[in-house]
Amino acid sequence: MKKNILSAVVGVVAVAGMGATVASAATLDDVKAKGFVQCGVSTGLAGFSAPNDAGDWSGLDVDLCRGVAAAVFGDANAVKFSPLSAKERFTALQSGEIDVLSRNTTWTMSRDTQLGLNFAGVNYYDGQGFMVRKSLGVNSALQLSGASVCVQTGTTTELNLTDYFKANDMTYNPVVFEKLEEVNGAYDANRCDVYTTDQSGLYSIRLGLSAPDEHMVLPEVISKEPLGPVVRQGDDQWFSIVKWVHFAMLNAEEMGVTQANVDEMLGSTDPNVMRLLGKEGTFGDSIGLSNDWAYNVIKHVGNYGEVFERNVGASTPLAIGRGVNALWSKGGLQYAPPLR
Repeated sequence: MKKNILSAVVGVVAVAGMGATVASAATLDDVKAKGFVQCGVSTGLAGFSAPNDAGDWSGLDVDLCRGVAAAVFGDANAVKFSPLSAKERFTALQSGEIDVLSRNTTWTMSRDTQLGLNFAGVNYYDGQGFMVRKSLGVNSALQLSGASVCVQTGTTTELNLTDYFKANDMTYNPVVFEKLEEVNGAYDANRCDVYTTDQSGLYSIRLGLSAPDEHMVLPEVISKEPLGPVVRQGDDQWFSIVKWVHFAMLNAEEMGVTQANVDEMLGSTDPNVMRLLGKEGTFGDSIGLSNDWAYNVIKHVGNYGEVFERNVGASTPLAIGRGVNALWSKGGLQYAPPLR
């Protein structure tokens, strides 16, 4: 009797668990029903996610979202953007307010295992740094003991700052704000000596200061900050879509498939290119998309190298080199599994 009761209880739990999974595994259906992808981005970080005067968004993170829209709808403009603070971002994703978070967000163990979220890849390898006024007369972060430091609360930046100064037996005075704009304004108004965040962010923020040339980014990188898109746990299909949009962009760059030549490459006899562009195999079926999903991503958004150069590369005001964000075949860390 006990065995039968236990079996019944286990069966009910299993069914309940299955129901919860099925109920939560509907992001693609929901996205198709409303006709667009709702993407969470920053409140404004040049090169990554920022609106222009007309309200049009651009940036590395924005293009990831446009890539997802292109894969689902064949239209990179079928996306709406929700500007979120660091404090708001995870709650917005957990609650279903957004479908994907693409907001210069660091992949950490606690975020990956405790928030009910999954990181779908790394679209920018970064590291935390420090920006100071040149008039401060320092050239190393190790000279910052006793400084006042502007930092955004609710971020890994805040935790790394504490660890760095403690490890180097230095003191500092934190000047903490919730919103990025508040941190920017405080530093520009000389309310602190130092600004700390991801180095990519510092180069972006520096451009918006009242006198950019009076500031410098120090050479030290004090942390690993792998930044990438995030989705809710419990929906493997949507997780796969976001993940493989990123991988498709990387594979396209490696294969030399670009926005300009993607139509010509439809005639390629290279099996790798044929699989990528949907001319061989049925890889779209496995994630609920048309077989030309990756073609649409490349046609409407571009490969990873094109997205990088357009938003943060050498020809932009940020002028960031590829560095560790180069392909693995060119000495970097960016590597994608094959379509096979």
